[in-house]
Amino acid sequence: MTTQTSRITGPAEIIQLGKTAFCTAKVLLSALELRVFAVLAEQPLTEPQLRERLDLHPRASRDFFDTLVALGLLVRDGERYSNTPVAGRFLDPGEPAYVGGFLERSDRILYPAWGDLTEALRTGKPRVDNTFREMLEDPARLSSYLGMMDALSTMLAPLIANSFDWKSVKTYADIGGARGNLVSRVAREHEHLSVHVFDLPPMEKQFHAHTERLGVADRATFHPGDFFADPLPEADVLTIGHVLHNWSPAERRALVKKAFQAVHPGGALIVYDRMLADEPTDPENLVISLDMLLTTEGGSEYPAGECREWMEEAGFTVESVKPLGDHDTLIVARKAS
Repeated sequence: MTTQTSRITGPAEIIQLGKTAFCTAKVLLSALELRVFAVLAEQPLTEPQLRERLDLHPRASRDFFDTLVALGLLVRDGERYSNTPVAGRFLDPGEPAYVGGFLERSDRILYPAWGDLTEALRTGKPRVDNTFREMLEDPARLSSYLGMMDALSTMLAPLIANSFDWKSVKTYADIGGARGNLVSRVAREHEHLSVHVFDLPPMEKQFHAHTERLGVADRATFHPGDFFADPLPEADVLTIGHVLHNWSPAERRALVKKAFQAVHPGGALIVYDRMLADEPTDPENLVISLDMLLTTEGGSEYPAGECREWMEEAGFTVESVKPLGDHDTLIVARKAS
């Protein structure tokens, strides 16, 4: 079968794809770094006022702010700039729905790494040093990483809370669940749940503070460990979300097998990731898969069919495969009673 998209119709689109796309991305990332949206959350400001608050040179400041207007992130009313509603909700770090943690990490790590894509394609090697454990020991970098993870799980948590029948579930564990943002938000929707997170030991202090902040600390337990070296906590339901794509296919298969051992009889494993479609008509998840080339030793996105194979090899019966939000796929697999 021949697959072709109709996105590119002429030289203008080609130039836009090769130049303007990464330029506009950097405009947004710089705006976050400069705290444009945080400052404008306080009050609308004129160009000179905003330029002064941000300590910018006058040469291009108006063009910079007007680009954000053209992108739909700022509004210019007369001489005053303010956040659009969507920017105010998602790009102001003072808001609970803030997604800037993910974008801040993109600016610091992914944006430079993509400049080395050609070399990564030639060598198959990542272009970012694997310093994850070093990051865990750096409070500032850890905070940024957790902000990124929270941004993703906050968007997906309501969908996960309503995409599965939790009524008969007593215990729920998230494997690689960071500081427990997902389990906390699911627990707030289902007050009968006892929730657990399995992750590396440096996450534990952050876990206790975060679950306390979200009001579920009395029902939340942290299990420190390495999921390749240590047994997983047993529970009625396990989730593994945005985790398998970090690892090679052999490591994914091994982790799903360990999950089978940890799920109670009659319980379920829920896996979600930005899985690849059979036909390459949407570049979004394919680009994320290239992200994994640049940042991990063996990771990539993968088709839902491969995940089904790992689950069935482990002993699960796959119950459902369905979209989760705009770009993720959620697979539910059941362990026999």
